[in-house]
Amino acid sequence: MKLKQIIESNDTRTGKTVDLFIQVMIVLSLISFSIETLPDLSEKMVKWLGYLETVTVAVFTIEYVLRIAVADKKMHYILSFYGLIDIVAILPFYLSTGIDLRSIRIFRLFRLFRAFKLLQFSTAANRLGKAFLDVKDEFIIFLMAAMFVLYVSAVGIYYFENEVQPEAFKSVFHCLWWAVATLTTVGYGDVYPITAGGKIFASVIVFIGLGIVAVPTGLIASSLTASMKNTDDEERSGL
Repeated sequence: MKLKQIIESNDTRTGKTVDLFIQVMIVLSLISFSIETLPDLSEKMVKWLGYLETVTVAVFTIEYVLRIAVADKKMHYILSFYGLIDIVAILPFYLSTGIDLRSIRIFRLFRLFRAFKLLQFSTAANRLGKAFLDVKDEFIIFLMAAMFVLYVSAVGIYYFENEVQPEAFKSVFHCLWWAVATLTTVGYGDVYPITAGGKIFASVIVFIGLGIVAVPTGLIASSLTASMKNTDDEERSGL
């Protein structure tokens, strides 16, 4: 059996086994990375996690080298999305840069779609992409309006709250964080108005924010519904 077929295809039992093994190693590396962020880990645990990372990087390195070796267009793979993710995920380990990029390995799990034959769902993905394209002009206008409202909100709350809360609302730029949190209706509560005028202004902004959240959702929903209807009509006409 050719090595190229094993590495690049999962049509064979060996190829599928290798593919799934790599996916398992990716998941283990992500779990290991997450565990390392826990405070007060024992030295023994840290050591075992280090061993696991070494093994993981060794496996990914071998896979990366083999993929380059069997690729018909080597530079095309190296500069591709997966090629860049593969090298960026292991390079810091060898360079000891102190920058931990293991979390980006999660993007490699997109290969699960190929491993488990989930490409049949590409039709749904294409339909969703078409829905975005159909309303792109409306989205551009909406985003411009949202940026306008965002700036006006920051300026407005600055005038109301700057004098009484100079630390929280130092400048229009500082107020932009409040404007984003309020317009998106998140409302973290880390900065909030205390003056009567500021509270009234904030209430108006919250109601505007509800519309800002609802408008793009409605645009996508209506466009997606129309796209699904068109698809159904085409399938019926083809029968």
